[in-house]
Amino acid sequence: MMLNMNLKIEKIEDLGWDKFFESKRTELGLGDFPVARVIAEHRGAYKIKNENGEFLAKMTGRQMFKATSREDYPAVGDWVSVTELGNKQAVIQAVLPRKSIIKRRFGDKNKVGEKNDIQVIATNVDVAFIVESIGRDYNVNRFERYLAIVKDASIKPVIIINKTDLSIASELDSKLAEIKNRLRDIDAIFTSVINNKGLDRLKAYIQKGETCCFLGSSGVGKSSLINKLLGKKDIKTGDISSYSDRGKHVTTVREMYFLESGGIVIDNPGIREVGIADTSAEINSVFDEIAILAKKCRYVDCTHIHEPDCEVLKALKDGILDEDKYSNYINLKKETEYLEMSQSEKREKNRSFGKFIKNSKKKLKKSGHKYF
Repeated sequence: MMLNMNLKIEKIEDLGWDKFFESKRTELGLGDFPVARVIAEHRGAYKIKNENGEFLAKMTGRQMFKATSREDYPAVGDWVSVTELGNKQAVIQAVLPRKSIIKRRFGDKNKVGEKNDIQVIATNVDVAFIVESIGRDYNVNRFERYLAIVKDASIKPVIIINKTDLSIASELDSKLAEIKNRLRDIDAIFTSVINNKGLDRLKAYIQKGETCCFLGSSGVGKSSLINKLLGKKDIKTGDISSYSDRGKHVTTVREMYFLESGGIVIDNPGIREVGIADTSAEINSVFDEIAILAKKCRYVDCTHIHEPDCEVLKALKDGILDEDKYSNYINLKKETEYLEMSQSEKREKNRSFGKFIKNSKKKLKKSGHKYF
């Protein structure tokens, strides 16, 4: 992991340090230790930065022993108290409490006992740019998934539709109308690094001392956008595929970059699947229109699938509620409900379903039908 010694930080505030972190540092009795920000992570080692420069740092064995989950380890964006050693080495003594955390669940949610870990994407983020490209990647359902994990962290989301130079005006107008219909109050920017479309609007969201995180699938142009913001090609990017109109995945680690304007940005590797991390509360925050309708349903535990006097189904039938939005909402609700179940509940549910399939096959066999 290479250190970038070209970025000189005059004071710790240039890295995003503020009164919140100072107060937490005092509460934990860590005032005697220097602080630094984690700006990259690679194979158990961390690149950290403060006004004294950049260091390679590792956790203590005691910290790793006490850690109960991935969330207990440092992540890009974290503030840590450290002991600075010689030769630009350091030891992380503690991770300071976080203002915000973007995380997702990964693993096979459909298999009982299958690993369903939480992945920390970035911490202490103020604005999250959710990037999709105009080509095959564009999907409003995926936007809603990202919005769920971002809004749950109380982070301002901004949607970016990138590579607009690959599309005609009418297609852009159609996608903008769809976004306004499905996502309503969420800010959206159409960008292109080829003709610089939307870059001034993008820059306006990145304020001095604030941290912004770029999220999205591989090849949507996150790194290219950050290079434009930096005004130089600090991040390696791939060529555009002539077959798919998509960039090749190049970013392999999360890393923080600093703009001349004083803004801070985090680049992320592409995310293939956006797994909802915690509870249904984050779903309701994205689908607030449906959540409001649900309060008027006849039954408190209405699933909004088949119950009588369901206000959600009524709005769907009357054309008030978008069909695709409703479908995505139901799918995400089912996913979160399954994740919230205990392992014993999941086993029982899968066992009951297995019995149902077995009994159904027996009935089909008795009736003379063939089945597989």
